[in-house]
Amino acid sequence: MNKSVFVTGGCYGTGYAVAERFAKEGYNVFVSGRDKSKANDAAKAISEKYGVYAKGYQTLSFEQDEVCEIFADIEKNGFRVDSIVLNAANLGIGQESLSVDIEDFMGVYKINVVWNFMMAREAAKQMKTVHRGSIVFITSNSALRVTENRCAYCSSKSAILAMSKSFAVDWGKYGIRSNCVLPGMIKTERWENNVNNCKYYLSNYTPIEDIADFTDIANAVWYFASDASKNTTGAELVVDGGMLAQLTPNIERELWKDE
Repeated sequence: MNKSVFVTGGCYGTGYAVAERFAKEGYNVFVSGRDKSKANDAAKAISEKYGVYAKGYQTLSFEQDEVCEIFADIEKNGFRVDSIVLNAANLGIGQESLSVDIEDFMGVYKINVVWNFMMAREAAKQMKTVHRGSIVFITSNSALRVTENRCAYCSSKSAILAMSKSFAVDWGKYGIRSNCVLPGMIKTERWENNVNNCKYYLSNYTPIEDIADFTDIANAVWYFASDASKNTTGAELVVDGGMLAQLTPNIERELWKDE
């Protein structure tokens, strides 16, 4: 039986690139998203392009019953999750710490920490039956250096680092590994449209003078999921062009512009 991967937030962008990376390796692919039609469309496109089984799931409530139903359906269809990539997140943008509504604050934690915990746990139950599996969290370099007015997001991403280490320790005896990929800025639609001048200002200051594309993140995830990292667990891989490595950016250098 071919191995299978579950990618949350796998309908577009980073998540879709991750799903494609696994499909290229012959994995069956399960993706989730809040929009059912987009999840189904992503699964159909991957299946047709790579000749693997793929299915989309809608996630709306982010409650335990919903999570259990998803993994029960995977088993009912004769599959087992060998790797899970926890990419979906509540970005918590613009939550000023002195005024943010506590429900909005907790909403970030519900998805980024509690829901991720439930998803990882249900996947681990399937992995335990064969004594192997890989859990990969897409967290952020914001887990280590914060950005303004995003307390819930940054702290929740930091919590994921500790949660991943806990899984590595608790579930290692079952052959399950847990690791984190920490992207910096990525060439998303926001970057392409130069929102807040991020294309010609923020990303330009990385030591290697570039930021990650979706494939860079997908390749890092694949490393943790594959046997290339079979003795690696509880670890973190930063993919941010060197932003975390520098104390201050080189603001004197000439910034590049599109022709």
